[in-house]
Amino acid sequence: MKLHWSPRSPFVRKVMIVVHELGLNDRITCVRTVVATTRPHRPLMEENPLSKIPTLVLDDGTVLYDSPVVCEYLDSLHAGPKLVPADLGPRMTALRRQALGDGFLDFLLLLRNESERAHPSEVHLASFIEKRRAALAALDKEAGAIASSPLSIGHIAIGCALCYLDFRFAGDDWRTAHPAIARWHREFCARPSVQETEPVDDL
Repeated sequence: MKLHWSPRSPFVRKVMIVVHELGLNDRITCVRTVVATTRPHRPLMEENPLSKIPTLVLDDGTVLYDSPVVCEYLDSLHAGPKLVPADLGPRMTALRRQALGDGFLDFLLLLRNESERAHPSEVHLASFIEKRRAALAALDKEAGAIASSPLSIGHIAIGCALCYLDFRFAGDDWRTAHPAIARWHREFCARPSVQETEPVDDL
């Protein structure tokens, strides 16, 4: 399978952590693909009209995007414990946590893009910062349940969002006010799959 990939994309990292956790490394060929909000990647758009990564191309030519779809497909390729549980209760919890992690990432990306504009919108910046506050508060409140439950796609999405916060907002001391989720995240970052997928700002 071919994965359109970048070492600095947090959503690609989410997929790669899944790949490592499930032992699928030898089945994936990563193709370096540079995408940007202001520069559509025309060759990629032949496979994914959204010009977004991750995009997974299966051996039969089927194209899957974006990260929740790719991760759920990869989770179907092994016989071990599933990252997306089959039972309704755990499944809904995992998918809700994935939505929280992915949504957190979405507005962190928007916050970074807005901050880098020549004339950033103070209204938009304030909105993103308020959402960041609410997301961290919610995660800290749920940290005990997150820590005590088996690894799921929700854990990986949340972990990737917090890793991106460290990667792109290094001066943001979010841990002091949110010690419970900070403690869980420290354990998450010790996983080999997370250490193997550290982001690199190569462009």
